[in-house]
Amino acid sequence: MHYSQQTRVMNTNSKTLLSSMMFLQFFVWGAWFTTLGTVLTAQDMSGVIGAAYGAVPKAAIIAPLFLGLIADRFFNCEKTMGILHLVGGALLFAGPSLIANKQGDTLSYIILANMLCYMPTLGLSNTVAFTNIKDRNEFPALRVWGTIGWIVAGLVVGGLGMSSSPKIFTMAGAAGVLLGLLCFALPKTPPPSRDKPINIGTLFMVDALKLMTSIPFFVFIICSALVCIPLAYYYAYTAVYLPQIGFQATASTMALGQISEIFFMLLVPFFFRKLGVKIMILVGMLAWVARYALFAMGAPDQVVWMMLAGVILHGICYDFFFVTGFMYTDNKAPKEVRGQAQALLVFFTQGVGMYFGYWIAGSKFEALVQQSDAMSAAIETPTFGFWESFGKMFLAQKPEVDASITQAAMEGWKTFWMFPCFMALVIAVVFAITFWDKYKEEEANTSDH
Repeated sequence: MHYSQQTRVMNTNSKTLLSSMMFLQFFVWGAWFTTLGTVLTAQDMSGVIGAAYGAVPKAAIIAPLFLGLIADRFFNCEKTMGILHLVGGALLFAGPSLIANKQGDTLSYIILANMLCYMPTLGLSNTVAFTNIKDRNEFPALRVWGTIGWIVAGLVVGGLGMSSSPKIFTMAGAAGVLLGLLCFALPKTPPPSRDKPINIGTLFMVDALKLMTSIPFFVFIICSALVCIPLAYYYAYTAVYLPQIGFQATASTMALGQISEIFFMLLVPFFFRKLGVKIMILVGMLAWVARYALFAMGAPDQVVWMMLAGVILHGICYDFFFVTGFMYTDNKAPKEVRGQAQALLVFFTQGVGMYFGYWIAGSKFEALVQQSDAMSAAIETPTFGFWESFGKMFLAQKPEVDASITQAAMEGWKTFWMFPCFMALVIAVVFAITFWDKYKEEEANTSDH
């Protein structure tokens, strides 16, 4: 075989492996994360939802330390990922038995242990991808497979009638083990900081923290952390809320948010050039305001189109805020501290912000847990065939439940969703007033990538 042909084949094989890695990376998470609230509610364990989801940001806080001290220095990235996914996948298999025995506290610890394995792989998968592609502009084409993986996970869960079943952990565990095995076939990726001395400053992201002496970057980081508090409401309780509106294939319905994410992700470069950082992030924040306003206003009458619009807004919420934020961080940070800077952003958003978000959301949910549980108990959860569930993505039928139960639950949900709505609005206003940066996309295009 000619050398150039051989190279093309190797590149194709490498991209196929990397795309599969991204697909499974987010399939594993999406398989259990989206409908965990529905599962726990169906098993009369709704009081555990806050603690279970709260384990995720705890892991996000600890994960950067692992990356800084171990993964970046001692072991090949793909091998480290493989071991972490094998261990994390094995832990998830314990989920169904723990739920069956109502061991909510133990389940929370298992989720924490799993996410301590999983969270470092988010950074490691990016490192593996960037190391093995010629042009950074190729990365979005790989990363989009992660979004597709999350979508497929939601559709499969909904299609197999597992939206309220503990079996979601079995499927996620199996996918995790498969991904762990796949990682050992990925292109060899040496640790980026091999042979460099262990630096406590690097471990605690000191160099990245210095970026916060820039007022625009400081405002960006703080507002990013704060806006993740209302975001936690969506992740933790939407899957509990939608069935009470009448949606019967919850996982499939919520997958619409990731489908819109693909669409808007493709538009991000265009809008980034046209609108700039500030407007892009502000639009993402205001999309959160609109989502929660729709959820709140649509609750009393169980208005289906409002719920669907709120879910579909996820594409703007995520892409315009997070993707733009990652791009902004990458271009604000000097080359030698870009990894630290991204870890810092994950620390403040997925870690600190989400931690307080799940805690606050859990405390607010306690005020309506009795009404919500009464509503859920009165609803019969139907089962559908795989393909039938897809047709139920957009449809909802008001549950035939006593009017007093419905009214109490929906009034409670209206109050519940208004808090993150107002909070997101306040954060957006603060960001609009205080954030200003002369950074332009033209500069990004000429920067060293």
